[in-house]
Amino acid sequence: MNLHSRSIPSLQGVLTVPGDKSISHRAAILGGLADGVTEVDNFLCSEDCLNTLRAMEQLGARVEVLESREGCGPVRFRITGVAMRPHSPSRPIDCGNSGTGMRLLAGMLAACPFDSERFGDASLSSRPMGRIMSPLEQMGARIEARGSKPGCAPLFIHAGHVCPISYTLPMASAQVKSAILLAGMFAEGTTTVIQPAVTRDHTERLFRHFGVPCSVDGLAVSTEGPALPRAHDLTVPADISSAAFWMVAAATRPGSRLTLRQVGLNETRCAVISALRRMGAHMDIVKTSPEDAGEPYGDITIYGAGSLHGTALLPEEIPNLIDEIPILAVAGALSDGDLVVRNARELRVKETDRIATTAANLRAMGATVEEFDDGMIVRGGTALKGAELPSYGDHRIAMSFLVAGFSASGETVLTDAGCINTSYPGFDRDLSQFLP
Repeated sequence: MNLHSRSIPSLQGVLTVPGDKSISHRAAILGGLADGVTEVDNFLCSEDCLNTLRAMEQLGARVEVLESREGCGPVRFRITGVAMRPHSPSRPIDCGNSGTGMRLLAGMLAACPFDSERFGDASLSSRPMGRIMSPLEQMGARIEARGSKPGCAPLFIHAGHVCPISYTLPMASAQVKSAILLAGMFAEGTTTVIQPAVTRDHTERLFRHFGVPCSVDGLAVSTEGPALPRAHDLTVPADISSAAFWMVAAATRPGSRLTLRQVGLNETRCAVISALRRMGAHMDIVKTSPEDAGEPYGDITIYGAGSLHGTALLPEEIPNLIDEIPILAVAGALSDGDLVVRNARELRVKETDRIATTAANLRAMGATVEEFDDGMIVRGGTALKGAELPSYGDHRIAMSFLVAGFSASGETVLTDAGCINTSYPGFDRDLSQFLP
């Protein structure tokens, strides 16, 4: 599937983007492990999250569709959990393109008394899994990486049990932290993860939401096992990483006024808001979530500015806006200064090498980019021109450059744009409403 974009004068209206990807994965796992019945609303109906939901079905959870949304698919589910007694799967578990699903499920399955295997597509099979294998093996798990590349999926976990651990992360990673904490739910005693920097805390919040012990002391996060999550209904906020595309789209088109509804406002995910405000973006934020929502959310209204200016992304921001860097790079190209990205080597091992693919597509549109091993400098001030661009099979690259097309002369075509469904089913419909 190819998608097209072209220059537009401004963006006006109200938009609701799909549910948060990170929270949907975790809701599926904790709802599937819980004692009782959990209803999850605004679940992200992407292939990645559905694969995690199917995995929990293979492990014995019962999943019923309660509501579907036109153009998106099922968005509200009833999950009957297994009360921390997952069943042995009858076949290997397909994680598709999802590194989150692969890593979080590995943490849970590391503690189970049966063998299990997880695999994924070609992209996932090239992404590093050693970062979760090492701490889980220290907990007593026996894991084989059976991929053609060392330390890569498929992952085979032998039956066993785990012991509590205190583990210092060598790099900031919410996925590794979460995998350890999920394993710690099955271990007898206190499991602690010490982070080098604050990372997104969806696992900690959902642990508390489901009644799982979880304490935070500075950069140390702990849980006490064995723990039995209690079923608890949850509304998943709209994904701020998906909202970020429209935030940049509106901020870079003068005269825009776009409201994004029910966007997640978790403070560990709001670095993209801070970065855009430093670049001169104007926005109003109104919190609308109830106190017991589990995750805060609200409405964000973005106003088009005459021009944005450059900024440097702060080292402490990088772990919490790693997914938004490609669209921020587009904002940098449309600014009157430079966007500086360093300390972001993790971008090299996402769905694609996002430093290389972002830089390549920006250059194809006429921008100047200086590339480093751990980041890039995007030079603003050069008018962009439309181009035919590859998605590289990466959803965030595809959406970023369709947004860039709003501010480019001529037509922009993103080839192989079907990958967008990985995180944003219905993006093509939302895109079309702003195009003449």
